[in-house]
Amino acid sequence: MRDVKLSSKYQIVIAREIREALGVKAGDRLLVVPRGNAVILLRKPKKYSKAIAGMGKDIYESNYLNKERENWR
Repeated sequence: MRDVKLSSKYQIVIAREIREALGVKAGDRLLVVPRGNAVILLRKPKKYSKAIAGMGKDIYESNYLNKERENWR
């Protein structure tokens, strides 16, 4: 955990080890996500479709879609 100071222009400096862990460099875009009294920084994906591909892969059982389609008939 790093301590940062908010400047008079409401800016912060992200420490080198954090930038390296995120894989960001000057000019990259970040997403800032407020969560209660915390903030989460995420590297903004170049393509959201690639970033979320496969996220729901194991949510449903293997034949779920076929069962749903049967219920529609």
